[in-house]
Amino acid sequence: MFLVDVVEVKPLGERRLFLKFADGLEGELDMDRVKRHYTGVFLPLLEESFFRSVLVDPELGTIVWPNGADVCPDVLYGALSGKPPEEAMKSDAQPAS
Repeated sequence: MFLVDVVEVKPLGERRLFLKFADGLEGELDMDRVKRHYTGVFLPLLEESFFRSVLVDPELGTIVWPNGADVCPDVLYGALSGKPPEEAMKSDAQPAS
């Protein structure tokens, strides 16, 4: 497993987030693509004011909410980049042709 830490998060509304990762990847992510079903600890994220309380936990290297909900940074990275971190790192390391 290859983890790239989330270093910045900004809630944008409608369950969208701006995310920035330690390797420089950044962009807008629709959390509905990541969480198809908001149940259990994720149910409060349907409430806009609660969703906006998202923070980066530097110790965990990912985003968290006050009720303990968090999402694995690999899942977030894959959803934002369209590929897992291992593949992104390989493609960045290959010389241009």
